[in-house]
Amino acid sequence: MKKILILGGTGFVGTHVCEKLIKQQCSVTVATRRRDSARHLQLLPLLEVAEVNVHDPAALAALVAGHDAVVNLIAILHGTEAAFDRAHVQLPQKLVQACQSSGVRRIVHVSALGASPSSASMYQRSKARGEAVLLASKLDVTLLRPSVIFGAEDKFLNTFAALQAVFPVIPLAASGARFQPVWVEDVASAVLRCLQDSHTTGQTFEVCGPEVFTLKELVQWAGRYAGVNGGRGRPLLALPDALARLQAWLMELMPGDPVLSRDNLDAMKTDNVASGLLPGLEALGIHPAALAAIAPGYLGARNPRSGLTAMRQTAGRF
Repeated sequence: MKKILILGGTGFVGTHVCEKLIKQQCSVTVATRRRDSARHLQLLPLLEVAEVNVHDPAALAALVAGHDAVVNLIAILHGTEAAFDRAHVQLPQKLVQACQSSGVRRIVHVSALGASPSSASMYQRSKARGEAVLLASKLDVTLLRPSVIFGAEDKFLNTFAALQAVFPVIPLAASGARFQPVWVEDVASAVLRCLQDSHTTGQTFEVCGPEVFTLKELVQWAGRYAGVNGGRGRPLLALPDALARLQAWLMELMPGDPVLSRDNLDAMKTDNVASGLLPGLEALGIHPAALAAIAPGYLGARNPRSGLTAMRQTAGRF
């Protein structure tokens, strides 16, 4: 039985990765700073929660030891240059050191489509630096670069649907930005396939869905799928660049994670679509699901669903 350590396992993608690994009878360790963050996972069979600060090199090294592979899903979408560097560059450096000291060679790292050292976005530049650290380590690393990820618990389409349920008109920045959204289940399947197939070592995969949409189209579909305004969605007001940056700045001043930041706008200057220069999901034997086949099922119900309950019941741990 393989023992897999997941960093970032309590999040949106991590939850789905845990489900798939457990179905394959893998033993899973999920690292979290606060045990309460993993309450939705704690009753799963074959899964243990480790309360640990993964940014502490000694604690991370002790955590990594004894595992067959590590999946790194830790990322932040908003923050300062220093915050991005800590999460996306310094943590991979510490992970490399921990793996080297404990003899663990296999890492599957989820990066981001558009990661580039020349990007206008701090997020994407930091993602590129993190990739470089891992590839230079000479460990058995596979990189996954997903586009925007959708699914029942997402904060993307669900957010746009919720906003349209409240506001009669949606002012929209970067309305022409292009994305190739991918279903969270397909992303989790990609992680699993990479762990199962040693031939993926050293490769980078672009993890994208089958269709390209503008941001305007995605917001429109979110409103329609959610049944807002009789299934028509709300009118959208495309903002010019100056007003878009003002909107983003104001959102950054609000408490909590902003819906939009200026760094997000910088990232959207480059289309978030597959380059075609790297293998995609098909190379992993995965035929990605279309947005129209999945999103209406959860946006229409406005009731995010998960396979966790059934798995808890089969575990006999209620």
